[in-house]
Amino acid sequence: MAAEGGPAGAPDLLLISIDTLRPDALGWVSGANATPSLDALAREGFRFPAAVSPVPLTLPAHVSLMTGLVPRRHGVRDNGQVLGATPPTLAELLAARGYATAAFVSGYTLRSPFGLDRGFQHYDDHLPASVDAWTERPALATTAAALAWLGARKQQGGERVPFFLFVHYYDAHDPYTPPAGFTGSGPRGAYDGEVRFVDHAVARLREGIARLGADRKLLTVVTGDHGESLGEHGEATHGFFIYEATTRVPLVFHSPGRVRPGASSAGARLVDVAPTILELLGARGLPGVDGVSLLPLLRGAAQRVPPALVESQQPWLGYGWAPLSAVRDDGWKLIVAPRPELFDLRKDPGERDNLYQRRPEVARRLRDRLQQLEAAGTSPAPAAEDAEASAALRALGYASGAAGARSAPPAGLPDPKDRLAEKDRLTEGEALLLRRDFAGALLRFDAVLAREENNRLALLRSGAALVELRRFREAIGRLGRLVRLDPEHAEARYTLADALTQAGELASAAQQWREVVRLQPRRAAAWSNLGSVLARQRAWREAAAALERAVALEPADDTFRENLAACRFELARAALAAGQVEEARQLLRDAFALDPTLRATARRDPRLAPLVAPAAGGGT
Repeated sequence: MAAEGGPAGAPDLLLISIDTLRPDALGWVSGANATPSLDALAREGFRFPAAVSPVPLTLPAHVSLMTGLVPRRHGVRDNGQVLGATPPTLAELLAARGYATAAFVSGYTLRSPFGLDRGFQHYDDHLPASVDAWTERPALATTAAALAWLGARKQQGGERVPFFLFVHYYDAHDPYTPPAGFTGSGPRGAYDGEVRFVDHAVARLREGIARLGADRKLLTVVTGDHGESLGEHGEATHGFFIYEATTRVPLVFHSPGRVRPGASSAGARLVDVAPTILELLGARGLPGVDGVSLLPLLRGAAQRVPPALVESQQPWLGYGWAPLSAVRDDGWKLIVAPRPELFDLRKDPGERDNLYQRRPEVARRLRDRLQQLEAAGTSPAPAAEDAEASAALRALGYASGAAGARSAPPAGLPDPKDRLAEKDRLTEGEALLLRRDFAGALLRFDAVLAREENNRLALLRSGAALVELRRFREAIGRLGRLVRLDPEHAEARYTLADALTQAGELASAAQQWREVVRLQPRRAAAWSNLGSVLARQRAWREAAAALERAVALEPADDTFRENLAACRFELARAALAAGQVEEARQLLRDAFALDPTLRATARRDPRLAPLVAPAAGGGT
């Protein structure tokens, strides 16, 4: 994207996203949980206490925040999928306009392999090293990293160029473990404490920005990506249902002298944030977006915000149940499911009284509106291409790991409302797998399979448990069934390939590893595993080619380098046996460059020793 020229005198932008943020966890909304820094921003700025997220999942919601598009149009429908080369993002647009762009994220789901880094010149996704997958960067550490970037920029004279700083806090995501002194009382005391801790970090961030003199022309925008159920409607966390508890978020615009203090109960949407920011900054808008600028509301004028489109594909992608979609318009909300629901949010904000049968004319009007909104089409997004990514996403409670069924969902699928017991069993099984209680996990998965023999998550994860229990025949049977159900399910093929490898069925294992790398060509571990299986079959040249791909993807991985070196060493022996001395010499050089210990091995081999120069000399 070509630069438009530097925006002399343009305001700086600070965009703060607080993961898993219910509006009622903020003092300025509920009055029940003091969050003084965020309360001050809201009091001094323009606030929307009931904005709408298009999806209760971190990555898709953030992509909507950055693109102004709903998930079905930007293509990222679940955590672990990947934002491709299009559509354009807020960061790209501002970078092209001459802004310095930097992001500091705190949770695994926003790491750079998933594509949100596009447009950011500096994308800091460093998380603490940990043996479990719940790793997050604490809010104060994220704040410190952001302030360090601003400080270094000022020392280099970069303050003459406006900046776009995106800061993402993950602390309020489960599990809720606030630092000492922040936990409150009652059943949600730990969750509210996490939000108070984030507020403390935001205060530090604002103080640091002021200390650096970077607050004079600053537009600050604060929002959440989605909410948290905390047990409402039978859901403990988020992602599965699309009730208000997980799709309503707060939104604040703060810019003294540019944005007058005020409030609106309008259902502003996350897709409206980027268009509003761009108009406030005087920048060109994003093309063809679903969002609109909220500037009329910010200026006190009347404005009708368009209906909000909401979805969750997780019931389908993760479990094989019916996906959910909703439209929220003029105080009404229709949830389309096998058993549809209609709520009057003005009278029933907790969505307890389903009016679908009693108000058919409203339901019909909203369904027509939903069909119009969905007629804009869909965009596909690739799945995560990393074994660790899939495992980490599962451990974080995201059932599909971005590896659900690729085909459109058929009719007649179960309503997610009717599968809460099964979901709870699957969640228990995942937790037991994480604790390495494989037998206990298998019991939970088997209980689900007894009712639904083709439940995708139960087949996948029971197969993984059986591999860990070394019951390879049973694992291969279940995983093979899942691959037949969904041939494009890369994680199913990965686990099946692993089972076949450990069972010693090398030809079949190599076939499955080839399918994995076809589906996920950037998955370094899969290339390495393919190379290792081929090496065990003494197919050295093909093994070396696979291992070269693994090393190219992750050049710092010592295991990949050593395995490739061993292959080249064997190829050197074969070349020498065929009389190709110079080729053997070059292969040895390549092997030694990757694993210097092989030099001593070569010297002990009477055939190779003449090709190895003395340690003090040059050459090989």
